[in-house]
Amino acid sequence: MDYLLGIDFGGSASKATLLDAKGKVVATSSVEYRTYYPQPGWVEQNPADWYKALELNVKRLLAETDVSPCAIAAVCLDGPTHTAVLLDAHHRVLRPAIYWTDKRSVEQVEFLKENHGELIESLALHQVDTIWTLPQLLWVKENEPKIWERLTRLVFVKDYVRFLLTGEFYTDFIEAQGSMLFDCHEKTWSRSLCDLVELDPAKLPPIISPLEEAGQITKEAAEQTGLCVGTRVICGSTDTALEVFAAGAVNLGQMTIKLATAGRICVVTEKPWPNIYLVNYSHVVPNLWYPGTATKSCASSYRWYRDTFGGDYNALDRAAGKVPPGSEGLLFHPYLAGELTPYADPHLAASFTGITAGHTKAHFNRAVLEGVGFSLLDCLRTIDELGIPRENRAQLIGGGAKSKLWVQIIADMLGLELTRPENSDSSLGAAMLSGIACGIFASFDDAVRSCCRTHSVIEPDEQRHVRYGEIFPTYKQIQAAFAPICHQRDSYVRRTLRKKEEQELQ
Repeated sequence: MDYLLGIDFGGSASKATLLDAKGKVVATSSVEYRTYYPQPGWVEQNPADWYKALELNVKRLLAETDVSPCAIAAVCLDGPTHTAVLLDAHHRVLRPAIYWTDKRSVEQVEFLKENHGELIESLALHQVDTIWTLPQLLWVKENEPKIWERLTRLVFVKDYVRFLLTGEFYTDFIEAQGSMLFDCHEKTWSRSLCDLVELDPAKLPPIISPLEEAGQITKEAAEQTGLCVGTRVICGSTDTALEVFAAGAVNLGQMTIKLATAGRICVVTEKPWPNIYLVNYSHVVPNLWYPGTATKSCASSYRWYRDTFGGDYNALDRAAGKVPPGSEGLLFHPYLAGELTPYADPHLAASFTGITAGHTKAHFNRAVLEGVGFSLLDCLRTIDELGIPRENRAQLIGGGAKSKLWVQIIADMLGLELTRPENSDSSLGAAMLSGIACGIFASFDDAVRSCCRTHSVIEPDEQRHVRYGEIFPTYKQIQAAFAPICHQRDSYVRRTLRKKEEQELQ
């Protein structure tokens, strides 16, 4: 049993990584699935799609390699935080999963902030925002009471898929921290926070360590996936936690920059840094944390642009590469789903500004990449303003790191040396974690030494760094001027939707 299997469920696809006992990636597979936008500001996924993607990924890996499924020592899953799956008494899914970038719970956020803000922040270490499970659940309770009445069990993305593999319900403490239902001091589900939505904590899964076994592959799951009956399934954790681990960031001050559905800059610390603009999670390494900033729409901005206006990423990059830094005055603000750092404002909307007759599609291509870069510069400056100790270089993670142009833009904007690992996908981190759980790797450091390899190092260009620094104040001025308009627009949209619903009820 010399192989390890890690499976990630991301914002737009599931990826699987098969790892051998020496830390070498044997094969990978990726399967996309849809994200649904049924109304403005709503973002949902179908839980059945996650399991179908897992089935396809596993079957592909087994078909493309000569690895016997019974040679896989353990399977480990990871997925996005804040995304709950609601189940009835027969463990059937009650409704599509509300994805963490969803903004429908704005009114519930305002209510919770005004009436229970201090309690929530003291226990959950975060201020209320639409990204958290608590306000999402309050929205369901108030707007879909029949579904709420049938709710018997609540789990999260990876935990639901793992249940289909093992028949067992568990979650890990890092995932629990992302729910806003967890007492970060007592390290247990909080009765006080659950009471805010009248949720019985017994409906939440037992909390275990990411390294603990959470069941074994059942006969039914083996028939569906091709895995071996009885294969150990390790609990796993959240996608960013395992990406940070897969990048080799296991020491104080190490920093990761994530170019994925969302963009993150995280720093490994010895404590949380509670702040309205940061997201605080424990590291998979005991006694460490990785507080981080976040821009909600990172690679999802580029995907939205590609899907809306056409082209493939390579062609878009080639055209954008011919446009000078700054896109000749064209600026993009990537607030497709509101923004976290440094605004904590779900009402913000994306925009292109400075358009002239001389701009071509290539300018827009580059402006999208640069807009996300400016948002990450906002994030980095927030980290420095808070005084979080960090190194002056970073590990680059996420699917967006495959774009040479985008990586160079980020390095130039931030003025940082960026190291791109050969593989830093969270599915690799999941496989590494299962290796520690099985004893194939002796420790977290041993897993990093065995599995983490450098692909390339990207140095910032000083002239371009200066140029972007000159543009950044304009980027900030546009955000400040546009924010009140976004609030007015969001209020109008909510009133219009409410009026439409009232008319339909009549």
